[in-house]
Formats: sequence, structure tokens, C-alpha cells
Amino acid sequence: MLSNHPLPDALNGAVSLPDWGLIRASGEEARRFLHGQLTQDVEHLVPGQARLAGYCTPKGRLLASFVMWLDAGGDVLLACSADVLPATLKRLSMFVMRAKCKLRDASAEWPLHGLAGSAVPELVAHAAPWAVVDGNTVRLPDAAGVPRALVIGDPSGDPTGTPPPSAHLDPEVWRWLEVASAVPRVVGATVEQFVPQMVNLEVVGGVNFQKGCYPGQEIVARSQYRGTVKRRAFVATADQPMQPGDAIFDAADPDQPAGQVVLSATPAGVLPAALVELKLAAAGAALHVGAADGPRLQLGALPYALPTEPA
Repeated sequence: MLSNHPLPDALNGAVSLPDWGLIRASGEEARRFLHGQLTQDVEHLVPGQARLAGYCTPKGRLLASFVMWLDAGGDVLLACSADVLPATLKRLSMFVMRAKCKLRDASAEWPLHGLAGSAVPELVAHAAPWAVVDGNTVRLPDAAGVPRALVIGDPSGDPTGTPPPSAHLDPEVWRWLEVASAVPRVVGATVEQFVPQMVNLEVVGGVNFQKGCYPGQEIVARSQYRGTVKRRAFVATADQPMQPGDAIFDAADPDQPAGQVVLSATPAGVLPAALVELKLAAAGAALHVGAADGPRLQLGALPYALPTEPA
């Protein structure tokens, strides 16, 4: 868990998420096509269920990560970082070929919002993580004990019905909750930096090891079954703001980075926080951001258990 939590009142409200975007995949072969491209089982995705997924290079490096679910008409919705969406959409479209699948950027038509704390409707708050309510609200895992949801909202208003200003959530607080959840999200600064296991994507349910082939599948599977996962993601704090892509250094080995920042947040009144990817061997070391003598990084406890790695 992260230390120095924001005050509880600051963790309730709704927030627009312009740093998220939405790809819509339609057509009778949309699920089959995506099943052959992503790390997740798409063919057996059912209404009312969301799943995490990754999109990799042939070398197993993540180009994007998604929250994925079906709309009422059976189209596949893929929520991802807005800054990776254009390149991801272009690359996926190159491989559609003759498949009966149409991909398009639906971000402007269906902007995304986040809900936290008391702003999460009761029906959604009582749903299991990754449940989809009414086709447009995904119940995200709690962060720091706070319920969260991802909502397709109306661009002309707030998804909760234009709440009073006090119910609007600070975007940095939302990002802090995202960091605290330790669910990774690939952003522009970290494209092609991580094999899924390096950011715990398979631990949080973003990789299906029983499905068929997809780009990078052989490398992802080899990392899983041959004991080659030597890097993992951790939550951490520092006394100065951090940014995705910032290098992390072990003071005892200053010549090369030991990891990098995956996601970060700097809400008012608490220490800047980050989800960081690290060499497992450096997890107990004196860590610093940006340089071996940079701001000290303090690791916290993950909200889930990591698999035991072979020695």
C-alpha cells in the first residue's frame, strides 16, 4: 500500500479522462480477429464481463494495454491510453486484411470518465471487479480500499448527472488511485519497454496462456514457463514528482538503470507516487529516480501477491 493516503473526502467524485481513448471493433469477425492479436481470450468474451489485454510486438514487448468489453450490440470496446491509440489503431488495421472487422477511434463519440468512492453507483460498487453494468460501466478493482469504475460518458456532461463541484475528482487523485491499484497501463513513454510479466499484467488477469497464437506469444510463454521473469512492477513513493519513462537506479550499481516508472501521480498533500518496473534483484536496494544520486524511491506493498519466482 502507498503511504500518506489523501484524505477520504478527496477520494470521492467523477473525473473526465482525456488521457484515455476508446477503440471500437465491429463486424462478425471482430472477436476472432482480436483473439489472434491480443494476449487475452476475446472469442469467449461475454456481455457483462470486462478483461484486461495487451498488444505486443513479435518480440513480446507491449505496444498497448486495454480494458476490453462488449457493448449492447456485441462490438468490442478497447479502452487504452489516448497517446498510444493512433499508432495502435493503425497497426491493428494493417492486419485486418479480409477479416470482417472494422476498427475505429470512438474516443470523441464515447469519452471516458472515472468514478471513485461515493460517486460509484451502489449497484456498481457491489459488483465484482471487471463486471460491466448496463454495458457502459466497468467495475475496476478497488484502490486503497476505494471503489472505482470506468464509464463511457456523454461529452456534454458528467456521467453521474452533472454533480456539484465538490463531487468532481482531481485528475491527479484519480491517477494516484490508478497507481495504488497496481494495474499497469502502457503510455506513450513506455511503448515497447515491457514484456507483460515485467509489469504484472498476467498477475492481474491480462494474459491468457491457454489461447492460441498472437504476436509475441512465444516469448511471453517462455518467460512464464522457463523461469525467466526477473523484473516486476511495484508501487512506490518519492519526495519529488515522477513521470512515466523516468529511469530508476540502484545506488550500488549506478552505471545502468534498474527499472523505470510505468505510471505516476502527484496529488496535493501527499508524496508523489508511481508504479515502477524493477529488476527483482534490486527490489531491496537503495533506489533513486533519474540518477543514482536522485530522489530516493521508497517501495510499498502491492495490493496482490506476486508469483514465487525460481531462484
